[in-house]
Amino acid sequence: MLAFAMPGRITREEVLNVAALANLELNSTEVDLFTRQLAEILAYVDQLRQVDTAGIQPTAHAVMGQLADRPDAVVPCLDPRDALAAAPDPADAAFFRVPRVIG
Repeated sequence: MLAFAMPGRITREEVLNVAALANLELNSTEVDLFTRQLAEILAYVDQLRQVDTAGIQPTAHAVMGQLADRPDAVVPCLDPRDALAAAPDPADAAFFRVPRVIG
């Protein structure tokens, strides 16, 4: 059961009120467009409300039972000298040298 009732139809005045709350200045064409678009969205939401979901188990994820994460296991890390051995400019033995990106 919903805590509120879906409006039967959205009006130009309601679109203008929402636009005022959002500090939007809409011309007449935009008001007509948004009124039509919002009416279509509300009609679709009403269709979704009418779907019988009795007996459907609530879920927190769309895909159940497939973990995408690897297990959190401690493994030895790469030695910094080995990592930097293939660096194009090994002038500094502690860091990768990259082109300057900020002024």
